[in-house]
Amino acid sequence: MSTAHGARARARIEVTAAIKEEARRQLAEEGAAKLSLRAVARELGMASSALYRYFPSRDDLLTALIIDAYDSLGAAAEAAHDAAAGAGAVRRWTAVCEGVRGWALRHPHEYALIYGSPVPGYTAPRSTVPPASRVALVLIGILRDAHRGDGLVRPPLPDDLRPEAVRMAADFAPDLPPEVAVAMVAAWAQLFGLVGFELFGQFNRVVEDRETFFRHAVGQLAGTVGLPCPRQEGAGRAPAPQAAGTGGEGSSSGS
Repeated sequence: MSTAHGARARARIEVTAAIKEEARRQLAEEGAAKLSLRAVARELGMASSALYRYFPSRDDLLTALIIDAYDSLGAAAEAAHDAAAGAGAVRRWTAVCEGVRGWALRHPHEYALIYGSPVPGYTAPRSTVPPASRVALVLIGILRDAHRGDGLVRPPLPDDLRPEAVRMAADFAPDLPPEVAVAMVAAWAQLFGLVGFELFGQFNRVVEDRETFFRHAVGQLAGTVGLPCPRQEGAGRAPAPQAAGTGGEGSSSGS
């Protein structure tokens, strides 16, 4: 790579970062619906035509910000999981959930961008799906480890939901029982509901000790997906009769 080419590449990276930073500032002040390329260009002292060479449309800039937010959140969840390596499944689950909450409290406007109200006229492209999946994949990994170890206690599943559960499992967790796949989707939604309620003020005058409340709530969610309670982890317990993967009645071997 020539020196001139390398300098241009570095300059493009720097200008792109400056555009995103100004856009994030405007998101915090005005909200995503009012994001304007012209306003961003004006604040940076750029001609609009110059900014369009970096982001051809508002939607392109929004997509870049959304991907960055999902990746930042995913990295926080993964780091929280790594920090709890060696702990039991419920403790790792709780650590990841607390990592999600901590990131949201530090980045409220970015959280609102990805989990708040939809932006009118904007449809997220498929390129946002892999970064949006990072938190769920960490949680699924914890379930997968537990399933291969002591086993998961299968949550109840109505007969009329089983076809949808089978489809869900085939789509994103083929090595987990369908019952667990359904419970995982519900727990994932409830996790972000808990964070959103705190962040957007729905817990005002309702929950005061929010950290303790959150830790308890996500611990309860761990039980709904079939993880053992913490006092059972590492205690040499015999798997419950309906634990998934144990080979007994209700195990994955007959699914």
